[in-house]
Amino acid sequence: MNVAMWGKAIRLVPRLSKEEWANLDIISRWLIAARAAILALTFIPAFIAGLLAARSEQFDIVLWLVWLVGLVMAHATNNMLNDLTDHWRGVEEGHNLRSQYGPQPLADGLMSVPELLTYAMVTGLLAVAAGIYLVFARGGLGLLLIGLAVVFVMLYVNPPWRLDLSEVAVLTVWGPLMIGGGYYMITGQWQWPVVWTSLPVGLGVTTVILGKHIDRLPADRAQGLRTIPVWLGERRSALLGLGLMGLQYLVTVLLVAAGYFTVALLLVVVGLLALRQVAAVYRQPRPGSPPADYPADTWPLWYAAFAFYHNRRFTLLFVAGLVVDLALHYLVL
Repeated sequence: MNVAMWGKAIRLVPRLSKEEWANLDIISRWLIAARAAILALTFIPAFIAGLLAARSEQFDIVLWLVWLVGLVMAHATNNMLNDLTDHWRGVEEGHNLRSQYGPQPLADGLMSVPELLTYAMVTGLLAVAAGIYLVFARGGLGLLLIGLAVVFVMLYVNPPWRLDLSEVAVLTVWGPLMIGGGYYMITGQWQWPVVWTSLPVGLGVTTVILGKHIDRLPADRAQGLRTIPVWLGERRSALLGLGLMGLQYLVTVLLVAAGYFTVALLLVVVGLLALRQVAAVYRQPRPGSPPADYPADTWPLWYAAFAFYHNRRFTLLFVAGLVVDLALHYLVL
């Protein structure tokens, strides 16, 4: 067992040769095939759902852990199935943007289709088991929420008629369904203020997906994929991305103004410094080649990389604000 590789695979998606892959243990292979480094995008909404449940003094650690494991396993399954469907549709051919996220097990010849399907099936069964437990614990609404999540994930993995509305699916899943749904699974209550609280997080993940699609625009257009950037073009899509980032701050301010949270949540305004940097980039056309000081292992990602940079800072500040708010909530009581 290569514990060091486990840690590396959780921090980033390592690039490996076929020889290096052959020497990995099964856990390392699973972490890389599932793109474990990206699973933090799922851990954070689950963590936020737990924080909000604790704030309402209805936190149940068992239900939270089952929700967390189910979400992470579902996201991992989605990543593997997304690689599989993209491989079948030929999305990886003709450009190397997807390779910038790390090795593509099928495209790079590291795994066969049956091997990847086996990994996805076992991982998916764990997600289903968690879902069944939660449905028995919470009943019909729990089943509805899980069903909606499955529908939106399938739209993301295999968009019908090559009509790719991944941004809509991601906003819905990573916002209301993960956080609002998670809160319901933990507490047994559906609360609209929790749904509004989920929006800044969902918007942040959406900006990353939108940035990825802007970067992939020429290849997607050539392959007949109808993504939002294919419709809008690069410039308007970049402005849309900036608008979504700005909306993260606006919604947060409104949450505080409405009295849902203390001013601790306004810690996110520190993220405006990162937004200013990103805005300077987004207002200019994508360069034809990477600037001299740009990380070589990041190119040809451009918009996605800067969106990820901003989202990481905003989300960490948002979570920190929620933690401080929770502490103040109990101190006041």
